[in-house]
Amino acid sequence: MKSIFANKNEVPTEIQLEEALGETHSCWKELVKHTLTLYSEATGQWHYSGEKFGWSYRISDKKRVIIYLLPRDHFFKVAFVFGQKATDAVLECQISESIKSELTAAKPYAEGRGIRIDITNATLLNDIKLLINIKLSK
Repeated sequence: MKSIFANKNEVPTEIQLEEALGETHSCWKELVKHTLTLYSEATGQWHYSGEKFGWSYRISDKKRVIIYLLPRDHFFKVAFVFGQKATDAVLECQISESIKSELTAAKPYAEGRGIRIDITNATLLNDIKLLINIKLSK
């Protein structure tokens, strides 16, 4: 499933994002704010990944992407790539078992294990914030 924003020539605006995400827009904003508050050197930027994927929003520093936010129709996905130390920290912390299972099942690559999590409401926000904290600490 690709981004709800597929037009390469049109970077999504905040108004378009709010309309597309509906009630989950406040969750998106909360995660962006949390990440940028924890790590003031990070920046957020829209990125077009090609016709197959469309637009995504990335919060990164000079070396790495901290979190990917992938807009969909009335929800969004968050995506992370965790190296081994961060993966171990996630598996040892108090976090949703479904997240732990997905991370364990993810194929390891040189850059780490990648996971995507659907955000359809605020239920998982504390878990996602914990993942952000782990990502920034490892």
